[in-house]
Amino acid sequence: MDALVKAFGPVFAAGLAIQQLLEMLDPLFGKLKSKKAILSLVSLAVGLTLAFGANLKILVPLGWNGNVFWDGLITGLVISGGTEGINSIMKFLGYKKDKEKPKEGDA
Repeated sequence: MDALVKAFGPVFAAGLAIQQLLEMLDPLFGKLKSKKAILSLVSLAVGLTLAFGANLKILVPLGWNGNVFWDGLITGLVISGGTEGINSIMKFLGYKKDKEKPKEGDA
């Protein structure tokens, strides 16, 4: 589990950076109807740029050995969600770890 936390650290930091970027850009778009769509596209573009440019990966630490493009795409999508995306993955891993722990009374 510690290896996964270390592997996801840069992805978490990238998601946090995107959240901060969106906080700074938000006032610039005022009350535009399409503000949310614009900020979502900015988030996606930055997330994909970070995923491919910094060679960040989410699927490889989880044991996936498939195409690098798909790992980059999925990583970019998770990063674009800010810290919420990586938090969801970490919660899932925590639940899986707890499920695999032997229960008291099991021998």
